[in-house]
Amino acid sequence: MTAKRVISIIILVPLAVILIALSVANRETVAFTIDPFNPGNPALTYHAPLFLWLFGTLLVGVVIGSVVTWLTQGKHRRRERRYKKEASQLLERAESAEKRHLPGNLPNN
Repeated sequence: MTAKRVISIIILVPLAVILIALSVANRETVAFTIDPFNPGNPALTYHAPLFLWLFGTLLVGVVIGSVVTWLTQGKHRRRERRYKKEASQLLERAESAEKRHLPGNLPNN
């Protein structure tokens, strides 16, 4: 096993145990209402175990954070593409200049 795999196991196994314990401790069904003015409105009230609401909130936070990070790093990805293109152009120019000045090739004068 690689060190990366061992480290991920060391982190993920305790995390899984904690999440399972959290799920078991919070399996009571709770109501979530979207209407703050009429909390008894059954059309806008959803019932689910508390751990589902917690995990759902965590998942939404991770997705939103990932999207925001991806969007803010767009300028860095764009700059990297530009630098790679520039580097390949410079490499082509260097190779063509090298071919022109190899021993055995006469200069074009």
